[in-house]
This record gives sequence, C-alpha cells and structure tokens, in this order.
Amino acid sequence: MNVHDLNGEKPTNQDSYKSLQLLDEIAKGEPLSQRDLSKKLNIALGLVNSYIKNLVSKGYVTIKNIPARRYTYYLTPKGFSEKTRLTYQLLQDYTNIYREARTNFRKLFHELSAKGAKKVVFAGVDEVAEIAYLSLQEVDIELAGAFDDAKKGTKFFKTVVMPFHEIHSTEYDRVILSTFLRREEVYRGLMENGVSGEKILAIYDIPSVSNSD
Repeated sequence: MNVHDLNGEKPTNQDSYKSLQLLDEIAKGEPLSQRDLSKKLNIALGLVNSYIKNLVSKGYVTIKNIPARRYTYYLTPKGFSEKTRLTYQLLQDYTNIYREARTNFRKLFHELSAKGAKKVVFAGVDEVAEIAYLSLQEVDIELAGAFDDAKKGTKFFKTVVMPFHEIHSTEYDRVILSTFLRREEVYRGLMENGVSGEKILAIYDIPSVSNSD
C-alpha cells in the first residue's frame, strides 16, 4: 500500500481527466471564454489556455471568433471520438482505482487502529470518500468530521460537510485525504488553512501543489 504523508509528491496523470472535462464542456456548444471555462471547471486560467492549445493542435477542437472578443469552441469529429475514448479509458482506470482504494483504506485504518487512533476526519467528499467510510466501519475509529469547501453544507452519510477553515474546531488524530480526482485541490485547501502535513494521510500520490496548478 502506498500511504503518503504528502511531503514528497510526484506527478500523476490527471491530464486525461482535465482534457475530458474541457471536451465535455465544449461539446455543449455554448459561447465560452477561457475564463468561463476556468470558473466552471475550477482549473487555473493558465492551464485552460494550455489545454485548449493542445486540443486545437491535435485537431480535437476548433475556435471561432464572435463579437465582444469572445470565442466559441467546437468539437471536431475527431474531438468527439477522443471524448468517447477518454471516457472509456477513465471508467476503466477508475474501476481499478476504486478496487485498490477499498483494499488500501482497509489496511490504513487497521494500522491506525493498532496504533491507538480514535478519531479521523475526511478531506474531500466523493465516491472515494464513500469507499473510505465503508472501510472505516471495520475498526473502532470515529469519523469526527468531513471537510470540503466545494461540498460544504451537504450531507456525507450522517455528517454535515464543513469548510476547511473549520477543521481546527474538531478533535482528530489524522486527516484522511479521501478523494482521488480532487486530491491536489483538497490538499492545497488543507495547507492554506494551516493543517500540518504530518497529520495528513493519503493512499494516492498527488501532483505538485504549486500556485500555478
């Protein structure tokens, strides 16, 4: 099992996922600026520009200028084929990811229990967090809270999801990074709110958390 304290990250391949997000959004056919795409998808503006250039260079996307200095992006037939391919590829990848997550979370929580941990909090709420929650039920460790700025106010099982800045009002032994797709974003949120990297455990590596994304 790869359990990381996240002090020495190495790059992972989230490019496919971000490219698919852009292709999905562009496929809707709405006039969008790169800034619009950045806000909708929570991807840094500079990265959006880089991805768009890459998609255009590969013949997946075309650009048309419209009034008010805005642009409309269109998927080419090749782009629709790539969107289908990426969707299929990522579904296969995620099936493997979730299967491994179940095994790795079980091992992580049993190790924490053996070391006397009593309370953990989850950071990041998605399908991976649900797998983590199911695995946590096998040990005598309490889920003391779930934190995610993007999901604050929603319910995660019986727990109301709170924003990261409220994490210090909760007692816990460890923070579990409980997301795969948004692990970089969530880790950055924890760091920005003063959570010690020594307190954070994850079963995945995460990309660099530089300001430029």
